[in-house]
Amino acid sequence: MAEWTNEERETIDDRDELRIAARRTDGSLRRPVTVWMVRVGDDVCVRSVNGRDASWFRGAQASHRAHVQVAGVERNVTLVEVDDRNDELDAAYETKYGRRYASIVPSIVAPHARAATLKLVPDAEEES
Repeated sequence: MAEWTNEERETIDDRDELRIAARRTDGSLRRPVTVWMVRVGDDVCVRSVNGRDASWFRGAQASHRAHVQVAGVERNVTLVEVDDRNDELDAAYETKYGRRYASIVPSIVAPHARAATLKLVPDAEEES
């Protein structure tokens, strides 16, 4: 299984936003959207603030594949649903964004957003 490099993890920690473009089943990319991302250990996760009904999240469910970009880091990833680490992820979102975006954080830790959590697993073919 592929992993994020230490440099990629540091970049993700240092940035607020990530662009994610879900892959269609034919391999083409959907329009990218901007989302918040957090790390829990070595895992990088994102949530849909609008829950499972958001168009980008529904698109991601079609193939469970996407392309992500953040501050010069670009990776193709597999999207894995996460539902057993919500407390850790809530804490990570509150720590990373709470001070600067205190009025917005409640929406990313709300039940509908928690139900739309994805772990981004880098694709193995990109490893060198």
